Amino acid sequence: MYKKINYIAAVLILLTTISVKAQVTTQSPYSKYGLGNVRGSLLPQFRAMGGISTGVYKPSIYSNINMQNPASYTGITMTTLDMGMSAGFTEVKKNGIGEASFNSTLSHVAMAFPLKSGKSAISVGILPYTELGYEFSSVEKYSATDTNSYNALYSGEGGLTKAYFGIGQQFGDHFRIGANVEYLFGNLQENRSIELQASPSINNRQQNKNSIGGIGFSYGLQYDIPLSSKSRITLGYSGSSPSKVNSTKTFVVTQYFRDAVGEEQAAFDTVLVNENSSAKLKLPLIHNFGFSIQKDNKWMFGADYRMGQWSKLNIDNTNQGLQDSWGFSTGAQITPDITSIGSYFKRVDYRFGFQYDKTYIQLNEQDVKQMAVTLGFGLPLAPNRYSFYKMNFTTELGRRGKSTNGLIQESYINFHLGFTLNDRWFTRFRFD
Repeated sequence: MYKKINYIAAVLILLTTISVKAQVTTQSPYSKYGLGNVRGSLLPQFRAMGGISTGVYKPSIYSNINMQNPASYTGITMTTLDMGMSAGFTEVKKNGIGEASFNSTLSHVAMAFPLKSGKSAISVGILPYTELGYEFSSVEKYSATDTNSYNALYSGEGGLTKAYFGIGQQFGDHFRIGANVEYLFGNLQENRSIELQASPSINNRQQNKNSIGGIGFSYGLQYDIPLSSKSRITLGYSGSSPSKVNSTKTFVVTQYFRDAVGEEQAAFDTVLVNENSSAKLKLPLIHNFGFSIQKDNKWMFGADYRMGQWSKLNIDNTNQGLQDSWGFSTGAQITPDITSIGSYFKRVDYRFGFQYDKTYIQLNEQDVKQMAVTLGFGLPLAPNRYSFYKMNFTTELGRRGKSTNGLIQESYINFHLGFTLNDRWFTRFRFD
């Protein structure tokens, strides 16, 4: 047991060190809208299948934590720990001009435990919910009739994190329900600077900071239709409630110099400060529908459809001007022979998928769409008598938006790495 604790602690320290070095976890102009780029409650093994999860129960003999649908927790048969990291390259292109960036961060830490009844389990964890990070500029005019112009600089950073506690319960042989209590917290900071085109100049900066913390809920259910003793169809639904969480807003206006060579100097005056203004943030109602068809420990195929009422997202009773979103995913997992002794590669899980979304962003009367293909592997590591380990690696290759009609095209390749441990921590063994 102590060896396992030391192993877990070492991995956590390593991943936390990597995360601390990556202060900005995304560089995306589209993260300016809403609460930032929404990450989704998915571990690498589900991202590899295009993000299918709603109708996924137990894709292999290993226990996996599927917090996207808490009804699936009842498939946890051993104490399960999952932790990992993410990294990605992003290229942003507009009007033929491109800029590339790289970011990495700790992605998740989650645990799950089967309960004594054998038909229920609990899970607890923490993972990113949204990511905010952008920086761009434009030349703007004071009015439509004014010939004078200025440089407008926009930047933002921060994000929201989700900590959750969930439970799943099975009724009979085929029906399951589950729920998560989630605590959302974090800071969203956005800046807008107005700079005169002549240097040196006195410039103004407006800073909006939103500190968020509050309780939300998600829930799900699943139903199995047996096809044989080792194959089944699983139907699933999951959703999240339109909860209201607390928000504290701070608004600051400062003045600063930019010298003759273009270097920004420290702020020399604070024009306005409005601190600790309380507000409410109303989250959108989310629906997910999905199914999977599988033959135990051999193969699985599934699909998800999702929709979100992002048009109702508001902060301090101010609508954020977003659109309702929808999307779908499809994916599969194949394990050639999970019991193979002579060939390691026959015990590997091979995963692939595709996803498409009409996002909640609309610019220049055009919907911003996103699509990606995914590929991944579940690599079993050397087990011992009571413990099983697996390393899950996923690659996402995708694009959001397009570089025509004044829009921005983001092309990205994301990498996700997770470590899954299945163990019997609370079993008392008898020795003869």
